[in-house]
Amino acid sequence: MSTYTEDNRKVTTRRLIEMKQRGEKISMLTAYDYSMASIIDQSGIDVILVGDSASNVMAGNITTLPMTLDQMIYHGKSVVRGVNRALVVVDMPFGTYQGNSKEALASAIRIMKETHADCIKLEGGSEVRESIERILCAGIPVMGHLGLTPQSINKFGTYAVRAREEAEAEKLIEDAHLLEELGCFALVLEKIPAELASRVAQELTIPIIGIGAGGGVDGQVLVMHDMLGINKNFSPRFLRRYADLNSVITEAVQQYIQDVKNKDFPNEQEQY
Repeated sequence: MSTYTEDNRKVTTRRLIEMKQRGEKISMLTAYDYSMASIIDQSGIDVILVGDSASNVMAGNITTLPMTLDQMIYHGKSVVRGVNRALVVVDMPFGTYQGNSKEALASAIRIMKETHADCIKLEGGSEVRESIERILCAGIPVMGHLGLTPQSINKFGTYAVRAREEAEAEKLIEDAHLLEELGCFALVLEKIPAELASRVAQELTIPIIGIGAGGGVDGQVLVMHDMLGINKNFSPRFLRRYADLNSVITEAVQQYIQDVKNKDFPNEQEQY
């Protein structure tokens, strides 16, 4: 299968805005290591998110909250080394930007200097306004994130769809406009009604990337472990599995074990 790309130029924040303007959908996936990032990048993905979802799929935690800044920087470095074309976004982990804008700026600077990523992403609207302003003033591009914000799971108490009620929906719309006005170059909307997400995408000039937010937005993002079928314990409505690597890997490992036990591996051609 040939690689799908418009061309091989580096994807930038400006190019994402241009893609929205001409109606071209934006493709985005997570990655956490060099090898997988390289494969995804060569496949033609537009954006790679070094997500704090590494806490779940790489470290085995129940929530994203345990991820540290050092851990995100480690994953960010690993991913950037494998990428030539895609825009690389690194999540700012919980506790590195909420409530202290000076710490937020210091954290964002560390991510940019140590990972060589293209930009950062953080969750929240008006509550983190000061942090966003400080980071943007330093020349660091910011991607926003509204709707279901996993770092606030203890506040929500559930991973259910957000912004179903009118008051929360209006707050989301206000926050989306605020993030655009502050200078965020794009926005992720997670697990909200499709009609609401479509409205936001129509009202804002910056790209809106959805996850569980319907098809009326400017692009889509999924967690790589979920869409490749590595993780089988997560099956929300919005997830489409494009492979069953869990079964492929299991079968390969079982075959390897059998070959070793039966003294079939290594054979004469596989030794020196």
